[in-house]
Amino acid sequence: MREIFAGLPWWVKWVAVPVIALVVFGGLMVTVVHFVISLLFKLLVFVALVGGLIYIVRKFMSSSSSRSDW
Repeated sequence: MREIFAGLPWWVKWVAVPVIALVVFGGLMVTVVHFVISLLFKLLVFVALVGGLIYIVRKFMSSSSSRSDW
């Protein structure tokens, strides 16, 4: 591989090859990034919903136990 790139100008190695790689694999990279961000967002929504549910249940349980003591 080094022999192939040895005789080429710098702009081919550092500009043209990365641009070609982005064109070829760009759709795949966008898909992977979209999947990761979507997964993190769903995880955040899940944590928020579970936390809200726990808060509501604890608040309801504490208010119902104080009524039974009354």
